[in-house]
Amino acid sequence: MTARIMDGLAVSKDVRSRLQTRVESLRARGLTPGLAVLIVGDNPASKVYVRNKAKACGDIGMHSEIHEYAGDVPQETVLAKIAEVNADPRIHGILVQLPLPKHFDVDQVLETISPQKDVDGFHKESLGALLAGTPTFQPCTPHGVMVILDHYGIPLAGADAVVVGRSNIVGKPQALMLLSRDATVTICTSKTKDLAAHTRRADVLVVAVGRPGVVTGDMIKPGAAVVDVGINRTADGKLVGDVDFASAQSVAGWITPVPGGVGPMTITMLLANTVHSAEHAAGVASVAP
Repeated sequence: MTARIMDGLAVSKDVRSRLQTRVESLRARGLTPGLAVLIVGDNPASKVYVRNKAKACGDIGMHSEIHEYAGDVPQETVLAKIAEVNADPRIHGILVQLPLPKHFDVDQVLETISPQKDVDGFHKESLGALLAGTPTFQPCTPHGVMVILDHYGIPLAGADAVVVGRSNIVGKPQALMLLSRDATVTICTSKTKDLAAHTRRADVLVVAVGRPGVVTGDMIKPGAAVVDVGINRTADGKLVGDVDFASAQSVAGWITPVPGGVGPMTITMLLANTVHSAEHAAGVASVAP
């Protein structure tokens, strides 16, 4: 058996095409969806991510603005800017690029963002709504995983789903999203005993721990759908996931590659959340991405 590829890049292009149509409709009404991004410090990876987000906005006709600060900026300065863009009617989505310098209180910064503009889905109000089954803005990466699974027709109702990793950004919200679709969900952590015993019974396996090769082919149920959220750079500069692709590909039924799997969907779902926010501001009914 050779696993079929779940091509996140292709799914992303499809979703962005539909988003562009929605943006054009909003612009015809005189409203351009706007995203504000705040970045603190000179982390090279963060700067690349922010540039990619701004480019993605421009590609579908959205407005974006980047507010950059030196790494030693007082937290109060950033909080004041968040308050400013919270009140700006031209801005429908706000995100603060993580990580932040050590002198920042990350929770306070994220909680300062208006829940109505929390397009990263990290505000406690957004996460609480997800837990209650009435999601507003869903965290982008796990939401992107769900869109990929749906695109390829992966059955979720009644499926045994295992999520490896329990971060607030991916693992926990991913489990809630799968649970909302009637999957039977198990979350595995670094303290899980016999990880392979859990992963081998998963019809749907999502791996998001940030450690290369944590799941190998002998840990996968034959025919399972395997979603690799991890992005790791090896000593020779190669990008790899958390799943050993070579061994997994011969066992799984479906698998996402790294790169080209979940990665492209994260920014796409950020765009989707911002368009949704703009549609809400315009009184226009939103549709699923």
